[in-house]
Amino acid sequence: MPRNFKLGALKSKISTVSIPRNAGRDPRLAARVLLGTLLLANMIAAAVAFRPWADSPAQLEGQLADLHKQHGQRKAQIDRLLVLVRKSEQASKEGEQFLSKYFLSRRTASSTLVNDLTTMAKAAGIKPREHTFAFEPVEGSDMLSMMTITANYEGAYTDLVQYVNRLDRSLRLFVVESLAAAPQQGSAGLLNITMRVNVFVREDSTPPAAHSEQTAMSKAQGETRP
Repeated sequence: MPRNFKLGALKSKISTVSIPRNAGRDPRLAARVLLGTLLLANMIAAAVAFRPWADSPAQLEGQLADLHKQHGQRKAQIDRLLVLVRKSEQASKEGEQFLSKYFLSRRTASSTLVNDLTTMAKAAGIKPREHTFAFEPVEGSDMLSMMTITANYEGAYTDLVQYVNRLDRSLRLFVVESLAAAPQQGSAGLLNITMRVNVFVREDSTPPAAHSEQTAMSKAQGETRP
């Protein structure tokens, strides 16, 4: 509140001070009442001007120290948030690089993965036959789908073991869901092999319908026919 307003209010109060009726008869009494009123007014004005009830220097220093402490705490919180933001951005960048390196796009996954399986099978001494594949959505993710490949082969047991080892070391992250091998009739040592392999692929902007199936015929020369 402005000081002149307080002084104005003080003057208005002083002007309303009632002087005893007998003060007019006794000049000394009137002078005493007037001096007392002026003294009271001066005391009130001094109190308004100097404000003895204000905080002491020690209290002000304590308040300043509290403000410095709060500032330090806020700064530490901001620094922690900045560190989390940087880590989150770095994790997002590394995640995108990982997906780009190890997961094929769904648009090109079919022909590429079947060709990879055929190449590894031939390198292991196994004869590739039919390959069928289907896509299924991954629950909780709109970026990935799971491609399940059902592959049929013909070969010996030792060659099959070598083929499985090649799958395990592949950068494509193939996961063998099931494997069945039965002896061929009339062929000593040869097996009819059926394998289900899962691999995750990146979703395209316009993916095909879920659970759609396609078939690729794999020939001995390495050609694939969708």
